Parts: sequence; structure tokens; C-alpha cells
Amino acid sequence: MEAEKKKTPKAIIVGGSIAGLSCAHALISTGWEVTVIEKSISPPSGSPTGAGLSLEPQAREVINRWLGDPSILHDITLPLTIELHQAVDKEKKTSRLLLRDDNFTYRCAHWTDLHSVIYKALMPDTVLWGHRFLSLCISNDKASVVVKLEVLQTNEIKEVVADLLVAADGSLSMIRHNFIPDHKLRYSGYSAWRGVFDFEEDERSDVILGIKKAYPELGNCLYFDYANGNHCVLFELRKKRLNWIWYFDAPEPNREVGDAGHPTTPHASRSTNMSILDAEVLGLCIKKWGPENLAKALQEFQAVRHPVVSEQVLCSRRMGLLKQGLPISDDDKVFDPCTADTDDCWVIQHRNIPFYECVPTSI
Repeated sequence: MEAEKKKTPKAIIVGGSIAGLSCAHALISTGWEVTVIEKSISPPSGSPTGAGLSLEPQAREVINRWLGDPSILHDITLPLTIELHQAVDKEKKTSRLLLRDDNFTYRCAHWTDLHSVIYKALMPDTVLWGHRFLSLCISNDKASVVVKLEVLQTNEIKEVVADLLVAADGSLSMIRHNFIPDHKLRYSGYSAWRGVFDFEEDERSDVILGIKKAYPELGNCLYFDYANGNHCVLFELRKKRLNWIWYFDAPEPNREVGDAGHPTTPHASRSTNMSILDAEVLGLCIKKWGPENLAKALQEFQAVRHPVVSEQVLCSRRMGLLKQGLPISDDDKVFDPCTADTDDCWVIQHRNIPFYECVPTSI
């Protein structure tokens, strides 16, 4: 009985993106044995097109604890000390300043770079690459869960028993669908193209010189350009790369949607930061209550995170509609960047996102 009490609790995390790896770090720090299941055959490498992302100070503090050396994160990021919004007249090829924040405190990274440093800070056997989640079965006493997996290279079927199952498999989560099968994702009313442009080999080209002239503070500035029915985002990443996103109003496309841990519209730089703080709070709650009181730990986790995430998702959704010139309700007038003044623009500034300064990590 004494040996049973001291048995190391085990967690299975489905999804090996940044959210899943963050949960692994948080649970390992509390003494849990963790296995991450990821259907990709191997870790991402190199610098594919991918995407850039921005990290708030609180999320960076959490990551630095996992990495053990603040210089690691610092070396793969660039500062974003300025947030700048401007209206663009495409016909006249002019721009007009809407608002500017010179006290922005984020840093930006390429998704692959951030994933790589978080992954390398884990023990080598933590992630099972090339394994696909198939199903789950909860024990009658709800004390354990059996997860069925498929090894993609061999088609072998495995079963793994754990005390805790974490669904980090995105907004299209099979695990979430198991518990709330009637939940449907809702189209935002607009779509986006995004990418990363590598100009390291062509730094003196006319295109890059033109971009640098139009956006002179690239390298430490988050730019937003607005026109009627669309807007774009631009910021620079390490190794001479430009991250760009272009949003445009359009009917719902007949294609598979993007998949992220938090299905927030990406206007408030929140999704990755939300996932990191999710992991941090989960670890703190489990550490506080211990594995023998897992239900209470999860109740506290929900009590801490649900109000924060709800407000940030709703704020992000509202910001997206405003920036695209879409009505929030039947009575609201749309945001027009051509006529907007400073008072009209405060709602699209990052600083006005709920819990911008500090996200609570306990009740």
C-alpha cells in the first residue's frame, strides 16, 4: 500500500505542438511522468514558411523557467517595442497614423524556432513521434484512462494507461469531440493568408528596399495596415525574415480550417500565450492539490483559466470584426479606417486586451 501511494502519476498529452510541449514541461516540473503523442513523423526542422508569433513578458518568464537559461529564448526572438496602426489609401499610395504605442513589451519568434527550444529542453523520449490518437476509455472509477494509439509507420495498435489525459490536439480535437460532439466551430466572416518571406539572400533587392522604406521601424515594430474590408500585419523575425498576414472579407471557404490550441481569431497575439499560461496554471494547480486530489486541481484550473480565456477570446473576436469593417451587432456602425480618429481606435490596441498586464495564475 505504501508503494502504491508513492507511485509516480502518469499523464498522456495528445498533440506535440507548442501547447502540448508546454503542458509536458509544466507536469514534469511537478513530478509527473509524461508522454506526448504526436502524429507528425519527426520534429520540425529548418525554417519552413511557417509562421511568426509574439510572446508577452509573462509567457516568456514561464518559458525561461523551463529552459533554465534566459539567453536561449532571447537569442531566437526579436523585440517588438512599438505597436503601430495606420490607415492606407491604396489609390493615393499614402498612409495615415491611427495610433502608436512605444511601450509595447512583446518579443517575436518563428514558430519552428520556439518549438525547437521547448522540445530540446525535454528528455529525449518524452515525445512519441509518428503516433496517432485513436480512442480513449475511462475506467469505471474515473481514476485512469486507456488511450489507444496507432504507430503510423507500422500500423501497430498500442494501448497506454494514464492518470490524466490532456487534449492539446487543437480546435479540431478528437478528444474534445468525444465529450462535446455537438460543438461546432463558427466562421469568423473573413479569411487570412500568411507566410514568412526569407530575404537573407536578397537583402538589397528593390522589393526589400521598398518595404524597408515604407516600414522603417521593422525589427522592433508590429505594423497594422488598414483598408476597407481588409487589413495586414507585418513584423520582422530573426535571420532576415518577414512575417506577414493578410486578412480579407470573404464567404466561408470550402476547405479545412487552421488548427490551434485556442480557436481565437489571431488579432490580439493571444493563442500561443494562452497555451503557455494554460500549462503553467495546470502545473501549479496539480502541484497544490497533489495527484490524489486531481479532481479538485482541475476544478481550480477551470476556475482560474476560464474567466481569463473567455474574456480574451471575446475581445479578440470583437477586434477582428472591427478591423475588417464587419458589424458586431445590427445596431453597431462599422469601423472605417479612412475616417477613424484616435478615440475610435483604442479598442483595437493590444494594451486594452483583458489581463494585458498580468494573467492570474491562482484564485
